[in-house]
Amino acid sequence: MKKIFELLRLMRPYQWVKNAFIFTGLLFGHAWHDPQLVAQVIIVFLAFCLVSSAIYTFNDIIDLEQDKQHPKKCLRPLACGSVTMPAAVMLAALLGGLGLMLAYSAAPKVLVILIGYALMNIAYSLWLKHVVILDVFIIATGFMLRILAGTLGVGIPPSQWLLLCGLMVTLFLGFTKRRAEIIALTDDKTAHRKVLEHYSPVLLDKMIGITAAGLIMSYSLYTMNPDTIRIHNTPNLIYTVPFMMYGVFRYIYLLHHQSRGGDPSHDLVRDPHLFAVVVAWLLATILLIA
Repeated sequence: MKKIFELLRLMRPYQWVKNAFIFTGLLFGHAWHDPQLVAQVIIVFLAFCLVSSAIYTFNDIIDLEQDKQHPKKCLRPLACGSVTMPAAVMLAALLGGLGLMLAYSAAPKVLVILIGYALMNIAYSLWLKHVVILDVFIIATGFMLRILAGTLGVGIPPSQWLLLCGLMVTLFLGFTKRRAEIIALTDDKTAHRKVLEHYSPVLLDKMIGITAAGLIMSYSLYTMNPDTIRIHNTPNLIYTVPFMMYGVFRYIYLLHHQSRGGDPSHDLVRDPHLFAVVVAWLLATILLIA
C-alpha cells in the first residue's frame, strides 16, 4: 500500500488542476449543452492528466541529482529513494501510452496536440529549461496547448481573446515560479536549476509586473469587446475584473511576503484568500454567461 502511495506521489495528481484550462472552451464557447462534446473534453482532460504525470515522472528521473540538493524537492519519491528508477520508468511509459490512447479516442487532432505537448516537455526537460526566458515561454506554451486541445481539438473555435488572456496568465505564473525559486534557493541556486544564474530578482520583478499588467488589460478589454458582449449576451462580465485583479495582487503578495508562488496548484489550495477569489470569479462568470 505504501508503494502505491509513493507511485501516486510521483504522479503528482495535485498538478492535474492545471489541466482545467482544457475546459475553458466549453465555458466560454457555450458548448456545455452538447453532452457528446462535454464527454469528449472530459476524455481530453483525462488524457492530459495521464501524459502530464508521465512527463513529471520523466522530469524527476532527469533531475534526480539536482532534486537531491533542493530543500523541498529532496523529499520527492525518487530523490528520497522510496521509488526505484526501474519502477519510475515503467510508470512513465504506462501513463504515457494510456494517455495517448485516450487522446486518440477523443479526436485525432487531440492526439497530435498531445504528442506535440509531450515532445515539447521532453525537450524542455533535456535542454530548453536551461535557455533563459525561453524556458518560461515553453511553460506558457504548455498551457496554451491545453486550451487548444479543449477547443480546436474537439471542434470548438478558439477565441483570440481567450488565447491572449491565457498567454498572459501563464507567462505571469511562469515568471513568478522563477522568482519563487530564487527566494527559496538562497545558497547555490544554480546547483538546482542552471538557468537561474541568468535571472535576477530585479529582472523577474519587472517581467512579473509587465505580464500582470498585460493580463489585467487583456482580460478587461475582452470583457468589454463587442463580440464578447454579443456571444455571451451580457455586458456585465466587466464586473468580474475586480476578482481577477485581486487574485493577481494576492499572488504577488504571497510571492514576496510568504515565500510562495513556486507552485500555483499548492498555493491555490493552501491560501484561503486565493481559493475564495478564484471560486468567486468562476461562479460570477458562470452566472453571467449561462
